[in-house]
Amino acid sequence: MKILAAILIVLAIVLLGLAVIVFLDRRADRSEWDRLARLQPDDPRTFDEELVADLPDPARRYFTYVIQPDTPLLPVVEIEMTGQFSLGTNDNPRYQPMEARQVLAAPEGFVWAMRTTGGMPVAGSDSGLWTRFRIFGLIPVARSGGDPDHARSAFGRYVAEAVIWSPAAMLPGPGVSWAEVDHDTARVTVRREDLSQVVDVTVDAQGRPESVFFERWTNANPDKAYRLQPFGAVVSDFREVGGYRLPFHVEAGNMFGTDDYFPFFIANITALRFPGGQP
Repeated sequence: MKILAAILIVLAIVLLGLAVIVFLDRRADRSEWDRLARLQPDDPRTFDEELVADLPDPARRYFTYVIQPDTPLLPVVEIEMTGQFSLGTNDNPRYQPMEARQVLAAPEGFVWAMRTTGGMPVAGSDSGLWTRFRIFGLIPVARSGGDPDHARSAFGRYVAEAVIWSPAAMLPGPGVSWAEVDHDTARVTVRREDLSQVVDVTVDAQGRPESVFFERWTNANPDKAYRLQPFGAVVSDFREVGGYRLPFHVEAGNMFGTDDYFPFFIANITALRFPGGQP
């Protein structure tokens, strides 16, 4: 009986410790989310085509398609989504249904909070500061962050996602510059402190984005070693929200543009809003 009691006490202490970690993680999520949402300007300027008149043609077409004239320039966006998230490989994707919510405030940061809704229950969050995921709501399976590799990898992600969902944050200015790759592809370079990321966006004749591509600093490879690898997304199902025309379907993955491309992230947007701005 004493042995059983000791085992139960140890188990209770472990469960309590895990519960405390979950509580602290969720509090950190809320704190970072609120900090980023508050970066939305109180009195934003509005979009005028003159702001992009000097950009290369594919970049100018991109902006004039995704932002309508006189639209308030709101760089912070909140997104809700459902879809599929792979917990496997290209040969055995093991897609799981998922739902997630995200705040995106490039170039400052992001928080993506996700949970699977079928199969193995996985939940947690990704941000510019950490990656934290758990199974069964308690048991940690991924905890990283707080180092240059994670910061560089995350920066690439949320800059690319800003090209997709937050074009106001990508307007030319301090730390943001555009160049032409070819007739239908524009290249944006975003810098923040010691971080820099190049992202290519390919558009159609109207300027509607079709795909986003960049070299991402990542350890998503068999060697688990950080290196630059092609990453990209195909976007579709554009809808108007508050003067913006944005994609509501995205498929993204590693090794984009190669035979090894694997879209591990497939999302359908269910809500998109600009905190402090238009609904």
